[in-house]
Amino acid sequence: MLTEKRTEIGFLLFDGFPMACLTSLIEPLRAANEIAGQGAFRWSLVTERGQKVRSSADVRFEAEHALSECQPIDILFLLSSPTSRFADPGYGNGVLRNLGRHGTILGGISGGVFPLVRSGVMTGHPVSVHWCYEAAFEAEFPDMDARCEVIVSDATRYTAAGAAAAFDLALHLIENRLGGDVAHEVACWFQHPMMRGEGVRQQVPRTAAPDTGDKLPPLVAQCVDLFAGHISDPISIAEVANRTGVTPRQIERAFKQATGQSPSHYYRAMRMKAARQMVVYAKDPIAEIAAAIGYSSVAPLVTHYRSAFGLSPSEDRRRINRFRVVDNAPLPSV
Repeated sequence: MLTEKRTEIGFLLFDGFPMACLTSLIEPLRAANEIAGQGAFRWSLVTERGQKVRSSADVRFEAEHALSECQPIDILFLLSSPTSRFADPGYGNGVLRNLGRHGTILGGISGGVFPLVRSGVMTGHPVSVHWCYEAAFEAEFPDMDARCEVIVSDATRYTAAGAAAAFDLALHLIENRLGGDVAHEVACWFQHPMMRGEGVRQQVPRTAAPDTGDKLPPLVAQCVDLFAGHISDPISIAEVANRTGVTPRQIERAFKQATGQSPSHYYRAMRMKAARQMVVYAKDPIAEIAAAIGYSSVAPLVTHYRSAFGLSPSEDRRRINRFRVVDNAPLPSV
């Protein structure tokens, strides 16, 4: 009896990668093999030079292969922090481009989309970007088609925003290979309530009072969308009122009732969250971050950032650098 070829999957790990994303991919595949009674999927851990790596939780992993030993392979997923880079970018990026040219599906999970895009293999492909990296991604890759869906894929590229999205992506791989019944049983094994697919937007925390729930009133939500589209070029509350067809006073009342905050404070909090993403995950100088969120100088950014997070942008960057693991290069604090 002929057996169908296994799907060979490699996980390219960088120091500081999120361990939950790795297990969220491997465990469903392992369960699918057991349920189907066949080795439909086989996987291996890969690093640039075959070296050991540490996850963001400081758990050490030993690679089975170096990147140069990846062929033949069907799918290669990159798992990393947003700041991860190849020790030898010319070589590492070249290997990824070569794999892509020869039929390997390339993917990135959570922060892994950053080195994936840096390699040049995502030109012309949309990318799923986790909401907490959105501002940093936009700052580094302004021309990329970044999307807020949990999974974004096409025939040759797979991207997913976080560990739960990685589990959903694994279920889709199982469904495509072994059928919907096996995928459903795998989801039930892990009590995964539903398999999300293309077009499902990420859940994003709101800057709101704890008891307001997940859904903002229509007027407030409309204003928030306008705020989100004007992070780098701030819009006035008067202009927001004009665009939504209400008065500034109506917006003020709606925000107070829904969030416990004034619209201007809510808007500032959104801009500070964007600033913090760039402070933590991008290499831009603090002055450029200030300009990117609509400040003409660093001073007001520092004041508002300290008010929001209890320390200045430079202090926050130095604090984060203390937790970066080996080869996860520190960001400049200027």
